[in-house]
Amino acid sequence: MRRTTFDKLLGWIGASLGIGLLAIGGLLLWGSAYVHNTVHNQLAAQQIYFPPQAAFAHPQAGTEITPSMIPSVSQYAGQQLVTGQQAEAYADGFIAVHIANMTGGKTYAQLSTAAMAQPNNAKLQAQVATVFKGETLRSMLLNAYGWWKVSQITFILALAMFGLGAVSLLAGLFGFTRIRHEQPGATVWGPAIEQINA
Repeated sequence: MRRTTFDKLLGWIGASLGIGLLAIGGLLLWGSAYVHNTVHNQLAAQQIYFPPQAAFAHPQAGTEITPSMIPSVSQYAGQQLVTGQQAEAYADGFIAVHIANMTGGKTYAQLSTAAMAQPNNAKLQAQVATVFKGETLRSMLLNAYGWWKVSQITFILALAMFGLGAVSLLAGLFGFTRIRHEQPGATVWGPAIEQINA
């Protein structure tokens, strides 16, 4: 294969691939920003706040703040819940703990089954309603956390696409610039074949 043909091929493939990867990176970046902003705006609209710092001063089992909440929830004390990380902490470190304490570790399905067997037990019916609301909020927050993670992953992928796109464009540019410096009639494997024949 003639060296000029190879360099032209390298140039066009590199340039085309680079432009394609940069376009994909741009779309991923847009998607990441869209998901990130949507999750932030939806969480902010709910006006959920973590308990104030003073509430974490004396954690006790069975109260609003338990010792298990210190490592996961206390870092956000007094803050409004607006990020995926905060949503996960609130769902798993705050709501789930209160639900487990209220039900003695029973799930909503177990409580619901018991409530259907005892339709006149008002206390159990109220507990089922409270747990259902808590689990619903918890699942919504964990869903927000999942989408927040998606936005982070797509951001990383966008950066990777930009990097690969830039390398491909440089390879294409290298192919086009080599054409100027080539000797007429040169081939891609010419020097190597000459060395073998010698």
